Amino acid sequence: MNFIKKIIPFVFVIILSLWAVKPFFAPGFFPMHDDTQVARVYEMNKSLSDGMFPVRWVSDLGYGYGYPIFNFYAPLAYYIGGFFNYLGFDSLVSTKIMMVLGILLAGIFMYVLASWLFGKIGGIIAALFYTYAPYHAVDIYVRGDVAEFWAYAFIPLLFYGLLMIYEKSKWGFVVIGAIAYAGIILSHNLTAMMATPFLLIITAVYCYMAYRNKKMPTVYYLLSTIFLGLLLSAFYWVPALLEMHYTNVFSQIGGGADFRDHFVCINQLWQSPWGFGGSTSGCADGLSFKIGKLHMILSFIGITGLIWIWFSSKKKDFFINPKKHNDKIFFTLLSVFGLLISSILTLGISKFTWENISLMAFFQYPWRFLLLVSFFSSILAGFSVWVFEKKIEKSKPNKSFFYMGVSVLIFILFYVNAELFVPQTIVNKTNSDYTNLENLKWTMSKISDEYMPKGFNKPTIQKDIVNEKLVLNPSDAKILYQKQNSQGITAVIDVFNKTNLHINMAYFPAWNAFLNRQKINVTPLKNGMNVILPEGRHNLSIDFMQTPIEKFANAVSLSGLFMLIIGIILSVKIDYERKNF
Repeated sequence: MNFIKKIIPFVFVIILSLWAVKPFFAPGFFPMHDDTQVARVYEMNKSLSDGMFPVRWVSDLGYGYGYPIFNFYAPLAYYIGGFFNYLGFDSLVSTKIMMVLGILLAGIFMYVLASWLFGKIGGIIAALFYTYAPYHAVDIYVRGDVAEFWAYAFIPLLFYGLLMIYEKSKWGFVVIGAIAYAGIILSHNLTAMMATPFLLIITAVYCYMAYRNKKMPTVYYLLSTIFLGLLLSAFYWVPALLEMHYTNVFSQIGGGADFRDHFVCINQLWQSPWGFGGSTSGCADGLSFKIGKLHMILSFIGITGLIWIWFSSKKKDFFINPKKHNDKIFFTLLSVFGLLISSILTLGISKFTWENISLMAFFQYPWRFLLLVSFFSSILAGFSVWVFEKKIEKSKPNKSFFYMGVSVLIFILFYVNAELFVPQTIVNKTNSDYTNLENLKWTMSKISDEYMPKGFNKPTIQKDIVNEKLVLNPSDAKILYQKQNSQGITAVIDVFNKTNLHINMAYFPAWNAFLNRQKINVTPLKNGMNVILPEGRHNLSIDFMQTPIEKFANAVSLSGLFMLIIGIILSVKIDYERKNF
């Protein structure tokens, strides 16, 4: 019975979140800015099925030359989609499952955090405000930024882990916090960059408070959470940082994505027309940057409630005891500062900050910080409801009026925001429309090709797409046998005269060539790679072998996983000894 009582609010949140994902249950799919999602899920499954793990390279994207997308683009959501694809769902259905899970997890994880802070009612309100935030709808149905809204889901879970570590000093919450932090990094590295300063601030404050209270294990647990989160995700972020110079990704900084052209006009935060276009300079953007009127109103009420508590805390008859509810008030106060800072960073008045912190250029669009604005404003919405609930408990009237008010609030939220969670149109496309080779090698490759090697000669017209991976002069050699997959190519070749073999695969340091099991030199070119073949019959192997950096990063992640497991075992042992001795 106790379990049922605990699970009912989660079921309630999920049911009320179904309007946000309803379009995914319709046949076909909808267009979005980043319309590569099905292709990426398909390629992830293909590489996994070929035995590659971690997946770093896919064979069909990159105009058929191959593409190291998952070495640089955060892969977690696509592992989820690829897993369902591997189970037998087609790539389109797997993509829909992947996206629906990411959307629902946002509400679930926000309820976990906010219900601990503000009780069940406050938790439900915060979860629904988080799910139905306008920017969340922009990410899902306009931009199609799966990576970003998966990271969005993990943010509440990360802060829950930290808060519970401070309150209870248990290793289990270190596990939750570390997995959540790793989840953000592996979902979307830019969101991780946005969230980390706030993470460091709250960790530093809690470490200081724990130190003052002589709770040193708590300090170690808090620091371990960040450290282990970095270790668990190292297999991705270490190569992404250290091998980035092999790619053309720096070309994405500036130009049409120069942050100077994409600041939000302050009136757009209150109201901007809903659209499915793009971001431009000025205030006539094709997509909306509104925070949400209801989010802003409840944030104002929450801030007013904090001020009220501050100035009334000495009254004996005050309905909230700041000492008893210090954790809730403190986190809400941090949310106010987070809301203000995140909002300011979307506006032109923060231009000085953007120009003087070089890493900010990687965000490209200042309005990305609306993601954090949505998080902090949802926390304040939950806090506002909690303040009213405490006031009612103190005055002891019939709480039915309170529940009626909450119901009306939820209805207004649905009435105003649920209509945003629909696509512009649904097209009658099937799985094969997204995963045929022509679409993969040309249409999808054009959308995302920033991780191609620097200086690579990309095809300019569709007929220039490569089909054959190995190209030889037929008068000099003949291919007797050839087999290829995501991890490389094996072939048996008769060479009549010493010749060059052209390999139509984009060069990356992980590619190695072996002739009769002996490593040979590979010459990088602007349209692939070359190797020299001597006369005779040869067994050729072109293998994707992880670089020393990638192997090191894998080892770091394994060590983090090992430490996490050892910590779980030791904590269970300690708890057992405390109970029995």
